[in-house]
Amino acid sequence: MADMKILSDAIIKGDQKTAVEITQAAIDEGMAPGTILEEGLIAGMNVIGVSFKANEVYIPEVLIAARAMKMAMEILEPRLIEAGVEPLGKALIGTVQGDLHDIGKNLVMMMLKGAGFDVVDAGVDVSAEDFVAKAKENGIQVVGLSALLTTTMPAMEKTIKAFKDAGGSTKVMIGGAPVTQGYADKIGADGYAPDAASAVDLAKSLL
Repeated sequence: MADMKILSDAIIKGDQKTAVEITQAAIDEGMAPGTILEEGLIAGMNVIGVSFKANEVYIPEVLIAARAMKMAMEILEPRLIEAGVEPLGKALIGTVQGDLHDIGKNLVMMMLKGAGFDVVDAGVDVSAEDFVAKAKENGIQVVGLSALLTTTMPAMEKTIKAFKDAGGSTKVMIGGAPVTQGYADKIGADGYAPDAASAVDLAKSLL
């Protein structure tokens, strides 16, 4: 039997080869795709998330783990769809207008995928109108706005206003180096996360 403990360890270590081999073996043995996702991939990424929050691992290790998970997910995703396994929730992540930074955004996306979210990448330099349109088009529940420059932070306020004007129940969370909880409160965001691992907990709480 394919061992889910070995699979989660492979994700933690960022061992792509083992992660792919065990995922394939588990599928071949007829293991439920949801079990492989929960007990193997998500279990591994959860450990990385906790370690990242505690400063025991850093961004390079998170990226390596996320890459291993991505490779395994490529094999598993079609099976999850066939089995009708529903994602935890649908999230849209992007960097606000005027800002071209994407490392933080990509990290949050990887961590959300690792937690079982279906994630849509809005890209960088995204206007308020584009965020609203993409959220509507994809049936998004949680939107994550990223900014790395103090000069682009006002675009967050503009985007939140656009969502409020559009109505609907989409929740908006914000993050990025210059962003604070105080700023999130001031502009009416539904939440603020100081790092990628916290963003996952926040997104779950907003569903």
